[in-house]
Amino acid sequence: MTILIAGATGNVGRPLVEQLLAAGHPVRALTRNPAKANLPAGAEVIAGDLSDTSSLVEAFKGVTAAHLISFNGADFAPLENGPEIVELAKESGVRKVTVLKGDVTKSPLEEAVEAGGLEWTFLSPVEFMSNALEWTESIKNEGVVREAFAQAKSAMVHDADIAAVAAAALTSDGHAGQEYWITGPQALTPPEKVRAISEALGREVKYVELSQDEIVAEWRQTGYSDEDVEFFLTMRTNPPEAGYTVQDTVERVTGKPPRTFVQWVRENAAAFTA
Repeated sequence: MTILIAGATGNVGRPLVEQLLAAGHPVRALTRNPAKANLPAGAEVIAGDLSDTSSLVEAFKGVTAAHLISFNGADFAPLENGPEIVELAKESGVRKVTVLKGDVTKSPLEEAVEAGGLEWTFLSPVEFMSNALEWTESIKNEGVVREAFAQAKSAMVHDADIAAVAAAALTSDGHAGQEYWITGPQALTPPEKVRAISEALGREVKYVELSQDEIVAEWRQTGYSDEDVEFFLTMRTNPPEAGYTVQDTVERVTGKPPRTFVQWVRENAAAFTA
């Protein structure tokens, strides 16, 4: 059973490729730039772009299961060619798909997958632990994290745990028609995340609280649009309950407990070290 993995070099796609290969499954890895993919040797790496259906014909040949993402990896906009992707998948013999959601609302791809008669599983992760990589420079250079909204909690999830849920849905039965909200084992505030980083690195990292005006100014200086800034503010001042509510999805689906944030930091310690 060859499994196609879209977004194969992404935060979820890469560990998903690794996990499926380790379990002995043939994997075809879809990426826009195979020359730079640097994926495990066992993966069949193929060029293609989900937003361009014509580029996917070869990728889907002989595939019986596929992991898709609902957004364009280049600019994170929702894919508009969902019906065409689903039709191609069905013609190619795909029976089972997972879809990594990019928003709480349904994308055209998700709507097409639901209507297309495939065995589908939607993956709805909350904040990725890898988002903490945005703090690497200030931690390396100053031993400081500057962040606002000290009371905002997030049930952030290890990227590899999202991949593990996807792998289970693609290779075992009982997941069709499910939308899985995927979280880590704890809901953490920014100061708690910083304390976890200190613990994992074995050195002091300080938390410096910024005001809302200060963090908005930083976002704008970084180049985020007004729409992005509005979204960030909403997520921090009035987040959906799902974003800070711990779920048992990872253990229930994979049989293994979710990885902690401390574990994620230890695995990525080099990124925080000068």
